[in-house]
Formats: sequence, structure tokens, C-alpha cells
Amino acid sequence: MRLALIGLGEVGGILARDLAARGTPLCAAYDIRQGEAGAAPARQARALGLPLAPSAAEAARGAELVIAAVTAGRAEEAARAAAPGLAPGALYMDVNSVSPGTKAAIGAIVEAAGARFLEAAVMTSVPPHGMRAPMLLGGPHAAAAQPLLAALGFEARVFSEEIGRASAVKMCRSVMIKGLEALVTECLLAARHYGVEREVLASLADTLPHPDWAGQARYMMGRALQHGRRRAEEMREVARTVAEAGLSPLQSAATAERQDWAADLRGRLAPGALREEDLGRLLDALRAALEAPAQRAS
Repeated sequence: MRLALIGLGEVGGILARDLAARGTPLCAAYDIRQGEAGAAPARQARALGLPLAPSAAEAARGAELVIAAVTAGRAEEAARAAAPGLAPGALYMDVNSVSPGTKAAIGAIVEAAGARFLEAAVMTSVPPHGMRAPMLLGGPHAAAAQPLLAALGFEARVFSEEIGRASAVKMCRSVMIKGLEALVTECLLAARHYGVEREVLASLADTLPHPDWAGQARYMMGRALQHGRRRAEEMREVARTVAEAGLSPLQSAATAERQDWAADLRGRLAPGALREEDLGRLLDALRAALEAPAQRAS
């Protein structure tokens, strides 16, 4: 089977690596950043011996399965770019975290090109699990595609014949998961300022039982700091999902802002701060980064 990949960032790079390890290397890939000097896509392609196509359409040309793993904000753009190269009947699997409405729009682009659209909602973080991260499949071609994906090594199950329902599960989950990251960050940075984070954590453990609230908080904050920009894009799609349901996405919109804030803050952290495992010392590093601009101004 000829496989192609659109998007060679963190998720796409992991999928390319895992497919190659299982003996199914990609025939081509394309990433919008591949021409940038020192950019990760070019480095990953060299490491895997993966041919880079000059465009998304050229990467897709002749492939029986095209996997789209770009950022949420570029998912529809990627489909439009790949569409001219899609072979009749080819599967276009979109694994991006976008709203049901965006998935439907992408599906319309793919189907108009004569290919088959496959919705895939990844239900956990990809880096620890690789291509074995559980996926929910959606759309009229999901049942036919599932055995193929299983043979390739994906952990995927059919969820719905209707495009958008699988993504609704993912997006509604993200309201809670990414929202908790934002709340924990805001809660504990303020608590550290007042010197009461231990008491706050003890109260949280009493109200919301968890064996290691400090460790969980450290993990949540680290995820936002490491992947804030990508998660902010996802949260804007989450906000769109909530709006498509007829609700005002007050929490989701604010979470997107906090994720962008975390990405900005990461660039001001002292070297090695993200490797700090102790929650208190990480909070101190974050507060120092927050206060640094005011100190420089004075």
C-alpha cells in the first residue's frame, strides 16, 4: 500500500516513524515548513529517509491512503492543497483536532475530489502511545477502512457513519482536559504568590481525590508550556464546537487564551526550567519569568 503524509510536525513525525518501524514506510510527505532552514520537518524526513514532495498535492498523488496531521488551524487548508493530487477512491484520513463542522467541510472537499474521507479523532496524547493512540473513526467509509488501519498497526474503532460525531467526543473532552490545565495553572501560580499552594493542593485532594495532586498539576502545567500553541489552536476549534451546539464558548475561548499565554511564557523561562520536576520550583521559575519584563523595564 502506498501511504502519504501531510504534516510532519510532532504527531506526523511520530506516525511516520512508527509506520516505518512496522515495515510500512511512507512513499511521500509534505509539510508547509519543510523549506525553512533547520525546521523539524526536514530533519525528520532526513532521519527517516522519507521523500519530501514539493506540494501537498504531489505528496498525495498516487497514494491509496493519505494521512493529514497538521495543526488544527490548517486542517481545511491542507485538504484543499492535497485535493488536486488525490486519486479516485483514495482514503484521506484527517487526524486533526477540529470541530464537527470543520470535519464536515474537509469531508466535502475530499469527496468532491473523488476520494473518500475518513474522520479520525485521536483520544489521547500521541507522544506516549505513537500510532497505538486510540482513535475513533467516523464517516461512511469508516467500517471499510478500519480493517486496513488495524493491519497497519493503528488502534482504531468505528464510532459513527456520520461525519463529526467522533470529533464531537474529542472536542467535548478537550473542554474539560485543556480547561483543567488552564485552571490548574492559574490557581497554583496565584497560590504560590500568596504562599498557600500546599494548603490549596491539600484542599483539592480532599474535594477531588487524587493520590498525587502536586505531580498531576506539574504534568498539566508542563503540557500547556510545551504544546501551548498547538493546544490553543485546538481550543479555538473546541470553542467552535461549543458554538455549533448553540452555546457560548466562554470557558473554551478563555482556555485558548491561557494556552497561548503558556506558549509565550515558555519563551521567557530560564534554561532547564521545563525539566524541573518539583512543582514549587517550577512555579517559582514561572513567576520569575512573569516578573522579568517588569524588572527589565525598571
